[in-house]
Amino acid sequence: MGKAGIAKISACTGISIVVANMIGSGAFTSLGFQVGELHHTLSILSLWILGGVLALAGAFSYAEVGTAIKRSGGEYAFLSHIYHPLVGYLSGWISLTVGFAAPVALSTLAFMEYLPVKVAHPAPAGILLIAALTLVHSYSLRSSARFQNVSTLLKVLLIVALIAAGLVVPQAPDSALSFHASYLSEITSAAFAVSLIYVSYSYSGWNAAAYITEEFRNPVRALPVALIGGTLIVTLLYTLLQYVFLKHVSPAGLTGAINVGTPAVEHILGADPAKLMGAAISLLLISGISAMTWVGPRVTAGIAREHYLWRRFTVNDRGIPVKALWLQFAISALLLLTGTFEQIMVYCGILLTLSTLLVVAGVFILRRRQQREADYKSPLFPLFQIFFIGVSLWMIVFALIHNPYETLIGLSNLVVGVITYFTSRRMQPPTKVQNTHL
Repeated sequence: MGKAGIAKISACTGISIVVANMIGSGAFTSLGFQVGELHHTLSILSLWILGGVLALAGAFSYAEVGTAIKRSGGEYAFLSHIYHPLVGYLSGWISLTVGFAAPVALSTLAFMEYLPVKVAHPAPAGILLIAALTLVHSYSLRSSARFQNVSTLLKVLLIVALIAAGLVVPQAPDSALSFHASYLSEITSAAFAVSLIYVSYSYSGWNAAAYITEEFRNPVRALPVALIGGTLIVTLLYTLLQYVFLKHVSPAGLTGAINVGTPAVEHILGADPAKLMGAAISLLLISGISAMTWVGPRVTAGIAREHYLWRRFTVNDRGIPVKALWLQFAISALLLLTGTFEQIMVYCGILLTLSTLLVVAGVFILRRRQQREADYKSPLFPLFQIFFIGVSLWMIVFALIHNPYETLIGLSNLVVGVITYFTSRRMQPPTKVQNTHL
């Protein structure tokens, strides 16, 4: 479980990584698109609760798989053991090439957009921000943990303060709170189903702690606490935040709005504090960018341990994958300069959803094999797993039908991944060929 003397992180830091990865701009933007089709307040709140339950189902499953396999790398490590090294490698390949670099680029661009001061050249400025965060995480695990804990705490405190103020201040006279529409007809509508896809993307990042399993002091205890605790915290914050927005903004003010936080703060605190909302959201995004900068290179380092082609990207003697950190920085910078990451996010989302689905399905396989006893057992097995797999399959099919072009791009990237896998196998010295398949 790592070299003696290398610093380890606590479950608290694991929770902060999960929370930081999960909370992004989605909670402040997607409500405007939901209000146009859904009018019953409980329908909208049900969306966010259901999204949280889906993430929690995944967290339960990852906690069981992670405490059985006990390796960093997330889907790469899990799928390599449960299915075949090629399946795990392709999952890791997606994470290595775009799975973290594209969200980092997208969040960095959003950071620049939300700044109250207009940035003349957002791409170069964004690259400098990513470089600064990469430098922080290249120094030591202790500095990474300290920065992540502080930035995430500020993020959570800001959201809690906004929620508290929103609950105390009287409702706007023309608020979007409404209980007159038919709840049953709305939650069974196509609009509800489509909205759930975007809400589920807002919850992405619930599995972040699984990428750094070996960096916990006590992975058996800390991994389930980080995954489940972080997901529960975000579900509560997200649901209350949407209620506050509905309470203080009119339907006309919400419908189609990208930044729903600003009009809500205008009613709660006044016009002047609302001007700072953009800066506040920018600060929220820094914590998320930092968490993805920390977590992503751990996948690359996991690949580097077992695949000769990537051998230079392993961790150093301090347990930090410095070269992998700067590789991810380079990819993020390239995506920012070329502006190609938005389409990448679509096909990346499809493939990553498939990867998480396979991990959750792996709970059935591990229990049947009983080769590795998990130190944590998912509750109410197999209800959460069936729910997660069913919803994930539905989202994948929906995305394939509506985004065939991006799907083809994703498949072409997988073909390149297959080529690099067999290239690495041919390059690897015979004495070092490892078969991680159980």
